[in-house]
Amino acid sequence: MALSDLALPAPRLRPPESLAAICSLDTYDRALHGYGRAYRDVVRAFRGRFDHPPDVVAHPRDEAEVEAVLGWAVSSGAAVIPFGGGTSVVGGVEAAVPERFAGTVSLDLKRLDRVLEVDPLSHAARIQGGALGPGLERQLAERGLTLRHFPQSFEFSTLGGWIATRSGGHFATLYTHIDELVESVRAITPQGAWESRRLPGSGAGVSPDRMLIGSEGILGLITEAWVRVRPRPTRRASAGVRFERFEVGAEAVRALSQSGLYPSNCRLIDAQEAAVTGAGDGSHAVLVLGFESADHDVEPWMSRALELCSDHGGRWERRGSRGGGDAVGSWRDAFLRAPYLRDTFVAIGVLSETFETAITWDRFPRFHESVLERTRDAVEQICGQGTVTCRFTHVYPDGPAPYYTILAPARRGSELEQWAEIKAAASEAVLAAGGTITHHHAVGRDHRPWYDRQRPVPFAQALRAAKAAVDPTGALNPGVLIDPDPAPARTPGSA
Repeated sequence: MALSDLALPAPRLRPPESLAAICSLDTYDRALHGYGRAYRDVVRAFRGRFDHPPDVVAHPRDEAEVEAVLGWAVSSGAAVIPFGGGTSVVGGVEAAVPERFAGTVSLDLKRLDRVLEVDPLSHAARIQGGALGPGLERQLAERGLTLRHFPQSFEFSTLGGWIATRSGGHFATLYTHIDELVESVRAITPQGAWESRRLPGSGAGVSPDRMLIGSEGILGLITEAWVRVRPRPTRRASAGVRFERFEVGAEAVRALSQSGLYPSNCRLIDAQEAAVTGAGDGSHAVLVLGFESADHDVEPWMSRALELCSDHGGRWERRGSRGGGDAVGSWRDAFLRAPYLRDTFVAIGVLSETFETAITWDRFPRFHESVLERTRDAVEQICGQGTVTCRFTHVYPDGPAPYYTILAPARRGSELEQWAEIKAAASEAVLAAGGTITHHHAVGRDHRPWYDRQRPVPFAQALRAAKAAVDPTGALNPGVLIDPDPAPARTPGSA
C-alpha cells in the first residue's frame, strides 16, 4: 500500500503551541511509531492495517523538552508510549491503551543521542538514552573504547531501550546483559527525576537502577545512564566445532560455561539450523566459539576450550584470529541478516517466529524435548508443515538460554490467527516445562498472559504500588508488565 493511500483516524490531541515544533501529526510519523518489529506487526503493516496509531509523535531534543511533553500529555489525560528504536518484537511500543485515556503520545527519544562524558580512569561513560548502537559505538571509538553490547537489533535500537528491556547482547557469557554494564540511571517520571548515584556497587537496599532495568517504560523515561565501558579488543580467536548430536554439544557447552574461561561467543546451533544458515550441512550440530581481549593473548584460552570440546567428541577443521573458518563466518553473516528477512518472509508467505527462554542444566534435556515436541506438533496442526530449530544464545554456569526459530507456510489472510495459535502453544510449553517466558526479548504486551502467571503475586502488588507512586494516572506505557489500580485518567482542564 502506498503511503498516500493510508488513512489513519484523525488525531484526538493537539499539542500546545509551545511544543508544536517538536511534535508531529504526520501520517507517516504516526504509522512508523504505531508498531514494533514483530512478525504480526509486519503483517498488519503490509495490509495497511494500523490498529492503534499514536495521536501525536513527540521528538524532544533535550531533557527539558521530555519533561514538558510528559507534563502536557499527563495533564491532557493521554497515555505516553516511550519510543527508542522501535525494535520491540513483543508489542512493547504499540499504543494499544485503555479507552479511558484521551489519546496517546509516542515520545521518541532518538534526538538525545550523545556521549556526554567519559571517565577514562573508571572506564565509564555518561550517555543519553536515545543513542542508537552505531552512533554510541562511533563516539566511544574516538576514545578507543567500547560498550561491547551488541544485541541483534544493535543498528536500530537505543541505550535507553536496552536498559528498559534488560537487553541481552551478542556475547554469550559473562558481561552480556545490559544489567552488568549499568553504573547508574537517570529517568524522568510524572513525579520528577529518578536518578541514582554513580557507584561500582552498593548494598543500600533495593537498587533504584535495577528497578528501572527491565521496567519497559512503566516507571519513567530513561534519558541518560552511566555505563561501564572498556578498551576495544585487539586480539581474537574463533572456531567452529562440530558435534554428532545437539545434546552432546550441550554437555560440552556446560563444561565450558563452568570452566571459568568465559568465551565471548559460545553459541550451539542444532543441525537443522546450521544447514539453514550455512554453518553446516545438516549432519551435525555446530558450536560457534570465540574469545577476544584488549589485554592478553587469547590463544591459551581457546586451546583449553577446544580440549574441553574434544573431551565431548567435538571436532574442528581450522580456526583463525578472526574468521574462525567457514562455519563461523556463515553463521555470523546469517545472524546479522536475520532482522532484515522478516519483511521478505511475510511477502513470500512464510510465517516466522522466534521465542527464547532459560532453564537450569539439570532440567534442560527434558525441557528441550518437551518444548520441541509440543511446538512442532502445534506447527504441524496449524500450518500443515514447518520447522522448529534451536540454538543457545547465552550460557551460564547454571544453565543455557535456548532460542527457538519457527518457519512454516502461512495462509494468506490467516497469518495473524496462525501466529497467535503458535505463539500460545510455544509459550504454554515453555511455562509448563519450568522455563521463563522470556530471556532477553522483554515482556511487552504479547507475553503478558504468561508473565502474569510467572510473576509472584506479592511482587505484582509491590510493582503496582511503585508505579502508582511515580505515575499516579497510569499514563506510562499502560498494558505493559502490570495493570495499575483502576483510576480515572485526568481529562483536559481537570485539576
